[in-house]
Amino acid sequence: MSEKIYVGNGKKAKDYDIVNVSLCLSDIPKEHINEFQGKKYIKLSVAKRREPDNYGRTHSVSVDVYKPAPEQSNESNESDPF
Repeated sequence: MSEKIYVGNGKKAKDYDIVNVSLCLSDIPKEHINEFQGKKYIKLSVAKRREPDNYGRTHSVSVDVYKPAPEQSNESNESDPF
């Protein structure tokens, strides 16, 4: 299993089912940025923390580093950049 690459944090908005997040774009490794039809994409995972941190942040954001095994990637979907 790969080590997590944390790139941000988030906080649940009061009385709403919304999580506002901040990302550090400089922390995203270039090998995890995908380009498709001239646009750049990054797959992220947002996870709820067990407890809020000292700043009240309730969620963490990391790069989704999952790569399917080569035999699983035989089906290509040209409309999906990932």
